[in-house]
Amino acid sequence: MRTLALISLVAMLAACTSITSKPTFQTEFGALRGYDPVAYFTDERPVKGSSDITTVHNGATWHFSSKTNKELFQGNPEKYSPQYGGYCAYGMANGFVVSSDPEAFTLVDGKLYMNYSLGVRNTWLKDVPANIESADKNWASKSAK
Repeated sequence: MRTLALISLVAMLAACTSITSKPTFQTEFGALRGYDPVAYFTDERPVKGSSDITTVHNGATWHFSSKTNKELFQGNPEKYSPQYGGYCAYGMANGFVVSSDPEAFTLVDGKLYMNYSLGVRNTWLKDVPANIESADKNWASKSAK
């Protein structure tokens, strides 16, 4: 199991980036790779957003599966935005800024956390409170730069 965790960490390091230029993780498809951030809360699953229903927030384009979800997001973007700008929460817990996979998510206390992969998510889930505590500290440090 340590080997799997080590392989996952090496893979994450290869995907490292900087939050200085991109405070929200995004690809050419937008934030969350084009998935609807509100759907994680309302449907409890990843739902692909539409390129016809978008808004810009915190320097990123967000896609939505419905106009209702777009309105919910616009009314309270902090509620629906993923923690750590949508970067991998486990990577952030370990001091790294790493991309995330829309399928690898967790909702904890009304907050959305993303992970690099489903395998990394499994590692993240082994000690969520400690990972959140560490990630919060690292995010505060990295986002202040």
